[in-house]
Amino acid sequence: HTMKGVVSYFAKMEAIMQYLRDFNIVTVTLRLVLAFLFGGIIGMDRERKGRPAGMRTHILVCLGASMTTMSGFFVVHTLGIESDPLRISAQVISGIGFLGVGTILITGRMHVKGLTTAAGLWTTASIGIALGAGFYEGALLCTVLSVIAISVLYRLENLLGSKTAVIEVYIEIKDVDQTNHVVNLLSTEEYKVYKMQITPSRSGLANNIGIEALLRLDKNESKAEALEKISSLPEVAFALETV
Repeated sequence: HTMKGVVSYFAKMEAIMQYLRDFNIVTVTLRLVLAFLFGGIIGMDRERKGRPAGMRTHILVCLGASMTTMSGFFVVHTLGIESDPLRISAQVISGIGFLGVGTILITGRMHVKGLTTAAGLWTTASIGIALGAGFYEGALLCTVLSVIAISVLYRLENLLGSKTAVIEVYIEIKDVDQTNHVVNLLSTEEYKVYKMQITPSRSGLANNIGIEALLRLDKNESKAEALEKISSLPEVAFALETV
């Protein structure tokens, strides 16, 4: 009897899911409501952190992607026009890139912010497409994993200290002939300077030359201590943090 009950339960669930995959006013409403909720859930983390694309943006992206997908199904199945029902929604994946680019900010010369938000928008659009096609299970699982990736893993990274502090620095060398020597010295593990770029001297002295670079700090090392360490080199005139 237990086995029959289990089989009967799964048969009922299969019948319900089959109904929800049909295209009618009930399923259209359900898909849009879920797109509203799933997009909002992913956008909440971006909203709390003050990112360019927050909860409302993610909701609109998910709703729009879902509606685009359903419009394709409506044209084919209701109006009877011979076409690929996913042809319109396929453009969402490429088109969402323009919105994602608007969330990416370049601060300074070597820092890029907004990539996670842009990736979140792209994923949110994919979730909307899945909902519009009636792929509820995939949309739900993708939403859960996206929230874990954006929010939970971010906290875990901070807890484990996997993200070491990085600052932009400007280093001025007293003698242009010592440039290669100083670059090789700064590239060692002791000074933890990388992504260097040679620039004109900021002091204006004729024989001086500058280096703009990223400096990786140890967990217990302050910015002042790191800059003092580099400034103490005999070939270095001064080192300072840039904004």
